[in-house]
Amino acid sequence: MEANPPKTGKFSLNYGLILGGIAVIFSFMLYLQDLHYQQGIWNAVVSFVLTVAVVTFAMIQFRKANENKLSFGQAIKIGVGAALVSAVVGILWNLILTNVIDPETTEKALAFAEEQMRTEYNLNQEQIDAQLSLSRKMSAQYIQIPFALIASVIFGFLASLIPALVLKKS
Repeated sequence: MEANPPKTGKFSLNYGLILGGIAVIFSFMLYLQDLHYQQGIWNAVVSFVLTVAVVTFAMIQFRKANENKLSFGQAIKIGVGAALVSAVVGILWNLILTNVIDPETTEKALAFAEEQMRTEYNLNQEQIDAQLSLSRKMSAQYIQIPFALIASVIFGFLASLIPALVLKKS
């Protein structure tokens, strides 16, 4: 009698929750240092490395559970699914952070951006005001949430490509 093959969705959900939990812990650490509103390159690098690590581990575990077989498609499904689940966890955390824990996050981020525009980019006040106006519009949650979900699918796909190519095994 043949055993049921594992489902990619189960692995995506489990490892997406793990990745989301790690992302929440990282974000909370930034909050404790009052750096949560400063989105720098190092935050993106750490996030990408964590995503690649967790997605790769999920693929390895799936392959072990699937008689050492992993197709490219299965690997991509696991990676994108995990990234999407993680994004949902991150969005929920962000809603709690910005609406309950620190409702001034957006204003802090805008003030930080204004200072950067003034000192690092030497923009005049008219240019700064235009940028801040656009940033205020884009910081609305009904705009941020769909963009976060779309970005997580793209990010998950990119983070899955190389591990999927390396780990695929028929």
